[in-house]
Amino acid sequence: MKALIVRLSSIGDVVHTLPALASLRKGGWDIGWLVETPALTLLDGHPDIMHLVSLPRSGGVRLATLRATRNLLREQAYDVVLDMQGLWKSAIWARLAGASRVVGFAPQWRKEPGSAFLIPEQVNLPEQVTHVVDKNLTLLRSLSIEAVGDRAFPLPRRQENIDHVEHGLAEMSIGPFAILNPGGGWATKLWPAERFGELARALKERGLESLVTWGPGEERLADRVVEASGDTARRCFATTLSQYAELARRARIVVAADTGPLHLACAVKTPVVALFGPTDPARNGPFDPVDGVVRRVPLCAPCYRRRCTAHDGVMKAIHTDEVLRAIERRLTPGLRAKSHA
Repeated sequence: MKALIVRLSSIGDVVHTLPALASLRKGGWDIGWLVETPALTLLDGHPDIMHLVSLPRSGGVRLATLRATRNLLREQAYDVVLDMQGLWKSAIWARLAGASRVVGFAPQWRKEPGSAFLIPEQVNLPEQVTHVVDKNLTLLRSLSIEAVGDRAFPLPRRQENIDHVEHGLAEMSIGPFAILNPGGGWATKLWPAERFGELARALKERGLESLVTWGPGEERLADRVVEASGDTARRCFATTLSQYAELARRARIVVAADTGPLHLACAVKTPVVALFGPTDPARNGPFDPVDGVVRRVPLCAPCYRRRCTAHDGVMKAIHTDEVLRAIERRLTPGLRAKSHA
């Protein structure tokens, strides 16, 4: 039996689909995955994926690429395609793959409801399902796999990534540290760099250093945090997503907004304090009940629009002392995470 997962992006969405991958493999399925290139590094070489196909972002897809990708998918003769993205583009690719069965969410559970027109087998979500991980797992019921509630995140550890992180930390001579991740995602979900700087100062007073992580194009943002911290924070060395996951395993805590780095930290079971505004932490947030969430709820919430006057600026209303208290609660001895050494 062969199944194709269509989950193209974003980083957090791909992370939240990993439990479905684990459950499919446990059920005896051979799995392919269609993904866009920004998230490719998380899946490349994954032992549970038999056939990985990548696409450039939509704006960079040429007709020849479309045809070649369609042919690659059809060569695999998948029995079923699972559209876990809920978009027009994911639905189109689900149909182009040529499987006899195409399964996806019903219109009210899709980001682009009209795209359900292309999905022959439509799944409704039970009332008790709220987190996006369980939403994805619900889709597996169409294959007689009951996995709602599972939280297995298969992220293979590679020695070259471990070596990269250990070498980088050794060169920095850094002690126990927190990861502060100011970037990722859309701007209206992010906490201001100046607040991260204030937080780094407070953590330093409590004996915890701050490492500021960043992705492509976010170097200046990371530097702003360091400057605002009075150089008590330090900009991290460059990491891929897989290397970031190794780094997160070594952190005492990760502080981030609703972004891919937050979800990766949750996946590797690092303690987190998540900063939320327009999006809903019950749907996207940490799934470990002892992790912390600090939130300001705008009138439009939950809102998944990148631009919205109702939630613009809401993250600025989260105060540094609130985040610090949440960190202290998370790191109390009774809740301290196990060592990742």
